[in-house]
Amino acid sequence: MKIRLDRDVLAEAVAWTARSLPTRPSVPILAGLLVKASGGQVVMSSFDYETSAQIGVPAQVTDDGVALVSGKLLADIARSLPNKPVDITADTSRMELVCGSARFTLQTLPVDDYPALPTMPEATGTVKSEDFSRAVAQVVVAAGRDELLPVFTGVRMEIEGDTLSLLATDRYRMALKEITWTPSGSGGDGAALVPARVLGETAKSMTSGEVVTLSLASGGTGDGLIGFEGAGAAGTREITTRLLDGEFPKVRHLMNVQATVTVRANTAEVIAAVKRVALVAERNTSLRMLIGDQTITLEAATGDQAQAVEALEAVVTDETGQGLAMTAAGFNPHYLADALTALDAPYVHFSFTAPGKPCLLTALSELDGEQQTDYRHVIMLMRLPA
Repeated sequence: MKIRLDRDVLAEAVAWTARSLPTRPSVPILAGLLVKASGGQVVMSSFDYETSAQIGVPAQVTDDGVALVSGKLLADIARSLPNKPVDITADTSRMELVCGSARFTLQTLPVDDYPALPTMPEATGTVKSEDFSRAVAQVVVAAGRDELLPVFTGVRMEIEGDTLSLLATDRYRMALKEITWTPSGSGGDGAALVPARVLGETAKSMTSGEVVTLSLASGGTGDGLIGFEGAGAAGTREITTRLLDGEFPKVRHLMNVQATVTVRANTAEVIAAVKRVALVAERNTSLRMLIGDQTITLEAATGDQAQAVEALEAVVTDETGQGLAMTAAGFNPHYLADALTALDAPYVHFSFTAPGKPCLLTALSELDGEQQTDYRHVIMLMRLPA
């Protein structure tokens, strides 16, 4: 193999592919990054038996070939090279990189021992890359991180006509986002449970092109496979990952909150106040929101050692017409800050029912405007001491 690449193209392609390399590979060969050159293009790949990543970039290919080298080491080298063209040659035993006066020689790994990458499933539809990235970011924040409960570490993707829904929960909070997408054909409705970590990283890395192509191998979970493809100036990127097994809990009904009290406030002001007051919140204790007459007050404390109180202007509405049915709510401060940040809107609408019951957060573009229900975030309130 003999190729020439622009330094920035090489560094970005290697860095993107190496992100999917396993931290502790089950077998040493999986720490390798596969480099294949042919027909004026270089394709770099990584695979850990669960998730595969592949990127194709243009290059001057003098001799076709394939080589397997340590992905982490290659990424470190590519990032440190001077801003000059990079010449790469490889044979069965070593790879050599020359960039200006810098020269690196790497031992290659046996290509024949590397597992075959899964085939990208047939395209199911396309979605605007910016819409997809924003939607995934809003939802993955609510996904669980406990690997002992794998079903909660996923994002349920539901396809129904031209609507793509993303839903995640860790049992203490839930996020649902609905976006419009373009299905490839009729009869493509289905669902998939995608690992949240992979989905989040994929969505962020697919923003260079205008659209992302989704490819779903089966309509359910289990041994199914899902693929994502994006094409842009940085090359064509493909990712596949195994779907999670298990049945996702039925939590959509918790989004239908019948409010007895609603609160509307400036999102940025509430976020800033939550972060300040939470500085004194004792571990595993709640941040208390007191609901008053057109005002909310945030309180937290660490026993008698430290206390914090901050009041904010708000629009408080009694939906029952019988006086405020709820005057205090207990939030996990981290969950509340995450939800408010994910809203990505000037104003927030809180829908309360009763202490200890789910609280629904939706976005508002204007303080007196309509709720934007395409994104809904539910937080289970903490019980307050009597």
